[in-house]
Amino acid sequence: MKDNSQTLACVLIPMNERQLLLPNVSIAEVVDFASTEAGANTPDWLAGYLDWRGLKLPVISYDAANGGTFLVPGDNRGRIVVLNTIGEQHERAPFLALLTQGIPSQTRLAEDQVIQTDGETGPADLMKVEVDGDTAWIPNLEYLESLVLAAQ
Repeated sequence: MKDNSQTLACVLIPMNERQLLLPNVSIAEVVDFASTEAGANTPDWLAGYLDWRGLKLPVISYDAANGGTFLVPGDNRGRIVVLNTIGEQHERAPFLALLTQGIPSQTRLAEDQVIQTDGETGPADLMKVEVDGDTAWIPNLEYLESLVLAAQ
């Protein structure tokens, strides 16, 4: 068993064709999939809006933001992950919301368990990594934040 003082609490978030890896502290909340319609003439990545704690957050389809296809989660498996933002415009957009294709799972990882690998990445990906033999992508949060700011 790993020494917990040398590990980081992380979350694996299922998307359509990949899973994302984020530190647990970046997540404000995971809520059931429910959002209002995006409306006409909106970006392909905009899945709708989430009314959350008095805020109206644009819900991002990570797959569509990354050049893929927007898919609505099936079988009541979808969730919305509300993330804390980290960019310079944090005060303008303190949170963003991502549509998932399943329930995120928690894990504790040591530095040697996450290995950067070569591979194709999209604009919403920061890097591709291997986590204990599985492939994951670390999202480009600044890019996602720029989408949210453009939608306001």
